[in-house]
Amino acid sequence: MSNKLLFLIGILGVTFFAVASFLGGFQFDNYDPISQYISETMAVDMPYGKSLRYFGYIPSGILLTIFAFAGFKKFPKSNLIKFGFWGLGLFYGIATIVVGIFPCDKGCNKDLVDPSISQLIHNLTGLLTYIFVPISIIMIGVGLRKSKKYSRLSKIGIICGIICIVITGFLSNPLTNYAGLFQRIIEGIFIIWIIACSIYIKRGTQSNNIT
Repeated sequence: MSNKLLFLIGILGVTFFAVASFLGGFQFDNYDPISQYISETMAVDMPYGKSLRYFGYIPSGILLTIFAFAGFKKFPKSNLIKFGFWGLGLFYGIATIVVGIFPCDKGCNKDLVDPSISQLIHNLTGLLTYIFVPISIIMIGVGLRKSKKYSRLSKIGIICGIICIVITGFLSNPLTNYAGLFQRIIEGIFIIWIIACSIYIKRGTQSNNIT
């Protein structure tokens, strides 16, 4: 796959996600992005929930999966980089597809009162995403430290991953009044990281060995 095509896939992947997240809130008269989850906009009872899932989140997940599983080949050969990108593909790309197929209940059922199977799958997938994607990003950043060519991208990855881990700690309380804000910061950092990788790929990164 050419660098330019992979760059476009990465950018389109995050664009689908960002646009769906932005538009979803307009279904509510009083939607509060500070306190409410992104997932509430595509819940089972939302009038445009299916449209957001099928034409926003699921295509985003497919593109991000392709980007991650092909992207590691554009960087130096390293197990840390490879496993980091695989983690990104599994826990962000495929996970985004899964949460699109299994939406949450009305209001995302934060108290988990008689939750549906879809809600439980949705919650578990989200939990795995916010645990393992930051770790995967840090792994890529650490793997790139041995190459001076990617020193800046390495720092971006490590910093992004650490910030996400810290904020995930605040998000661990689903009843916090700032759940939507914390989630959007984390997702925004994921997007920044993928855009940064896409830009480096477009510049013509080539695979080579790290010794």
